Amino acid sequence: MISFRNVSFSYDGKHPVVEDLNFTIEKGESVGLIGANGAGKSTVMKLLLGLLTGEGEITAGGLTVNKGNLPAVRQKIGFVLQDSDNQMFMPTVYEDMIFGPRNYGLSREETERRVDEVLNRLGLTELKHRYNHQISGGEKRMAAIATILAMEPEVILMDEPSTALDPVNRRTVIRTVNELPQTKLIASHDLDMILDTCSRVILLNHGRIVADAGAEAILRDRALLESNRMELPFCLQGWHGRSISG
Repeated sequence: MISFRNVSFSYDGKHPVVEDLNFTIEKGESVGLIGANGAGKSTVMKLLLGLLTGEGEITAGGLTVNKGNLPAVRQKIGFVLQDSDNQMFMPTVYEDMIFGPRNYGLSREETERRVDEVLNRLGLTELKHRYNHQISGGEKRMAAIATILAMEPEVILMDEPSTALDPVNRRTVIRTVNELPQTKLIASHDLDMILDTCSRVILLNHGRIVADAGAEAILRDRALLESNRMELPFCLQGWHGRSISG
């Protein structure tokens, strides 16, 4: 479903932000993309969406990510941005949710069905006709996720999806992600969420892949995480930061 072959990118042409990335993600996989600040996680997302153009080859859903294919590629991919204010640009939650489906030619009836189904699944029916500037940061975060789910994309990208969420909404997002059949690539510092939602993890450091394996194997490896400026997921830590055995 997703393939990166010898992909590199530099903003200035001299200092690579990501370098020689090679990985594939199969249909239906849920993969966590982790790394410290500046590791290159957001750049990977932007390259996959064609917002940035680097060296190498990227494919999504069987299509090469290039200028000519961008409309078709982006119809296959839903992207939950790190900053919800950059995603929610219409006056109301409802208008944001119908914008994508209607622009892709879905009927009013089918669009309404999708909107109501997604809002009901996320427990957000009361937000449907709320103005975006009048809802809280956590509510806006949940609404931004809802707008992507209403598109029913083949691939879902999430950049720090648990940011600004209270514990109840965080659990709702985790449950929802686990129920989704789509291929998912989730970039996050919330390693507990990655452990709860992903079967595989790709660890980046300074734009290079340093580990690509099962989530349990990577997220339980304290030495590996600490050598890449990260810590064990909180659920695997004991008192004073000592890891729980097992």
